Amino acid sequence: MARTGRSPLNQSPPNRPNQSPSNPAPSDQSPSNPAPADPSPLLYGMQLPIQSQSTLYAEPWEAEAGPGELVAVARAADRAGFAYVASCDHVAVPRRLADAMSTIWYDPVATLAYLAGVTERVRLLSHVAVVGLRHPLVTAKQYATLDHLSGGRLILGVGAGHVAEEFEAVGADFARRGAVLDESIDALRAALGADEFPVHHGKLYDFEGLGQRPRPAQERVPVWVGGSSPAAVRRAALRGDGWLPQGDPRERLPEQIARLYRIREEAGISAPLVVGAITEPLYVGTPGWHVGRRTVTGAPEAVAESLRAYRAMGVHQIQVRFRARGLSELVDQITAFGADVAPHLN
Repeated sequence: MARTGRSPLNQSPPNRPNQSPSNPAPSDQSPSNPAPADPSPLLYGMQLPIQSQSTLYAEPWEAEAGPGELVAVARAADRAGFAYVASCDHVAVPRRLADAMSTIWYDPVATLAYLAGVTERVRLLSHVAVVGLRHPLVTAKQYATLDHLSGGRLILGVGAGHVAEEFEAVGADFARRGAVLDESIDALRAALGADEFPVHHGKLYDFEGLGQRPRPAQERVPVWVGGSSPAAVRRAALRGDGWLPQGDPRERLPEQIARLYRIREEAGISAPLVVGAITEPLYVGTPGWHVGRRTVTGAPEAVAESLRAYRAMGVHQIQVRFRARGLSELVDQITAFGADVAPHLN
């Protein structure tokens, strides 16, 4: 597979001390201190269409789309300088939620591995893998292989999950999913590390003397923690290399970001943290059709000006989603964003 280099999200910010998860837990009080100054550029990625079709965001044309259209979108994002493309995770959707969520949820490992073979540089993000549904060694085997095959392009996004029936069906503990996720992250740090025979001794998972190869191509696979609840923000602060909020409105982000850094400061953690945000829907240019009142539209400079506000809050990467009536319009939007909006983001 030809590769021309990975996205900048693979590069660590300036050297700082390593995270120390064993430090005493800090308070949960909302802080007043802002995010620390950071000169790094604002990066942009996208949740892929087609692979998940919740009625909250899927466009009508996606229902009839398939692998060919998915490849076209991923390649367009790759060419347009997107930092990552992302895929979601649900094993099964109960009938009570099927109308709202749909049952179309591609497997993230299979999807991202497939797209790794048709792209060159864009990073591959699970947003988010519900890792509590699987033993950490199973998760590590899947994602280490993906990182190996893609030449080190994996970003492992993880979350607690929210569908009780899904957990019950696979014999996982829904009530304790937060604690399960906490230990799963620790276990995955070991299982995705450099050692062929990783070691983890915890309350829920215990393994030693079991070898797994291939190892990840990266020395350290980035782990981004998803969620906007107090518990999720705390988990991201204490255990994550990045935070993936779940649709927090702009006005709420500064408080959330400040709290992230307050928790880390109190825990003595000064390692890099990639702070993310999901933007409003976007349309570059004048749509000529109803795109919804929340959609940010206009000339490239105007769209960029709106998005620069996220960087001023302390956000490092924005996840964008475009309004489009079909594949060609979506590819045009992705291309226009990369060519005309991105140069004005920083």
